[in-house]
Amino acid sequence: MAAQPTTAPSSGSDDAARRASGSSFYAGMRMLPRDRREAVYQIYSFCRAVDDVADAGGPRPPRFAQLAQWRADVDQLYAGAPPPHLNGLDEPRRRFALERADFMAIIDGMEMDVVEDIRAPDWAKLDRYCDCVASAVGRLCVNVFGLERPRGVELAHHLGRALQLTNILRDLDEDAALGRLYLPREALHDAGIDARDPGAVLADPRLPAAIPPVLDRVRGHFRQADTVMQRCPRRLVRTPRLMEQAYLVLLRKLTGRGWATPRAKVSIGKPRLLWIVARYGLL
Repeated sequence: MAAQPTTAPSSGSDDAARRASGSSFYAGMRMLPRDRREAVYQIYSFCRAVDDVADAGGPRPPRFAQLAQWRADVDQLYAGAPPPHLNGLDEPRRRFALERADFMAIIDGMEMDVVEDIRAPDWAKLDRYCDCVASAVGRLCVNVFGLERPRGVELAHHLGRALQLTNILRDLDEDAALGRLYLPREALHDAGIDARDPGAVLADPRLPAAIPPVLDRVRGHFRQADTVMQRCPRRLVRTPRLMEQAYLVLLRKLTGRGWATPRAKVSIGKPRLLWIVARYGLL
């Protein structure tokens, strides 16, 4: 029997919205018109369900089988016969011309975490990971936002990487608890750190010296994303603009806190998020 997803996204819009409500991007999703908002909820629900497979832990072969089943499910979706748990994606994928390759890229990215616990990847591998788990999601969403494909792909490329690299910097300790370390090998080596064990790396007093190259990449991607958004109609980029601004606040808090142990947990904060929503979403 084919393996089944451990947590399938519901085809119901209410369930998809409920699943999305835990996302850092929920406020941005809420700003969209109803049909576009519900499409993004369904995309997010798909991503969370596939991510659950990658993070499930335990033996790897069953997780490979589950991801293979997700690929077969996407094929059925694009053949016009979606399995029940992907019914909610059928209308959005037709209405907004969502590309099958982007869904497959998301699964590929999650599979990278199943093949092995990623530890100190080189820059090229890290960039591919960010493309699959973040920029591919962005490529689906920019179609829903209504951006022209070439400009939308460019925005997804830069903003997806900026957001994912910020998440990596935010989640160093949480990822280490899962046996993962996404900081690039070259940056660690240049800081004098050749260990690959996540706990050892994060306890190393030289860790702060490995962070600036990552911050340079993050800021560069934010600048490029901002340049793209300035060339787009404001109404079409309200949601990505909100995401950008919220994560810039998060990045400033992270850099202000620093990287030495102990690292206090950092969040955007509800008052600041509400201000950003009012500034970039409502005005």
